[in-house]
Amino acid sequence: MDELPSSQVEALIPLLAAFDAAAGEGHVTRAAQLLGVPQSSVSRRLKAVEQAVGVKLFQPVGRRIALTAAGQELHERTRGLVQALTDAVDVVRSDADPDSGLVRFGFPFTLGPVSIPSLLADFHAGAPRIRLHLVQAHGSALTDMVRDGRLDLAVTIPAPDDLPAIILGHQRLHLYVADAHPLATRTEVELAELADELFIANPPTYHLRRLVDSWCAEAGFTPRVGFEITEFETLRALVAQNLGIAVLPAPEVAHPGLSRVTLADARDRSIGLVSGGHRPTPAVARLRDHVAAQALSYLGRGADPATPDRS
Repeated sequence: MDELPSSQVEALIPLLAAFDAAAGEGHVTRAAQLLGVPQSSVSRRLKAVEQAVGVKLFQPVGRRIALTAAGQELHERTRGLVQALTDAVDVVRSDADPDSGLVRFGFPFTLGPVSIPSLLADFHAGAPRIRLHLVQAHGSALTDMVRDGRLDLAVTIPAPDDLPAIILGHQRLHLYVADAHPLATRTEVELAELADELFIANPPTYHLRRLVDSWCAEAGFTPRVGFEITEFETLRALVAQNLGIAVLPAPEVAHPGLSRVTLADARDRSIGLVSGGHRPTPAVARLRDHVAAQALSYLGRGADPATPDRS
């Protein structure tokens, strides 16, 4: 069978529901009842389908109808299209419903164990029908996913300059050393004192690593990094084994073997709730407003408050 011209395909698409119903029911009357339209309307639509395709699709069998070989071929190739379209419309409608819908939400590794799960649990209690697709990554990756539309919202550290963001607070950074390390007894330390220390850090693509490198450069040295790792809890475990020191936010769960030392000249970075440039769905707006209003109650020991604003 030759490929149909696009005009004929366009004419066929609105008629597929009638074709699908009649093929499935094998009866024009029952197909009409299924679609909620008069029997005469279904009959006209089936004739229009045959005219658009250019071949006979149905044949009478007593009071019923049956598919011809061409009709069977068409039904096999279009089976499920009408249901898939129905499902797609249902999903889109539900996503536009503030009481249901889908939100694709990202958050950083340093807020994963306690803060964000607790915040989302509180949100879920008030909006149990909203589905959340969660992504955990480092800040620049989350920002990229918001930019290209893979995420609707993300908590990022720091907040980017080129996207709409609500500043939720600031994450204070400290020096962490093993309990057995000589600096463990100090209450405060200057960065310049760390020039001879071995550091444990994230890869250079991480914002925290770039920040620490820049601070150390300002203090007159380049940090010697003996271990690079992406995962923060393992990084802390390496520090607790006295394999090096690290500049980190406060852990959200207890980490034995670690001592925290305050860095002179308070060091911190912003925590932002970032959204894309498009208009949010009601479900996305509902989560955004919840996070903006409740974040300070959940951000954990490493966060200092900030007056929320949009930038």
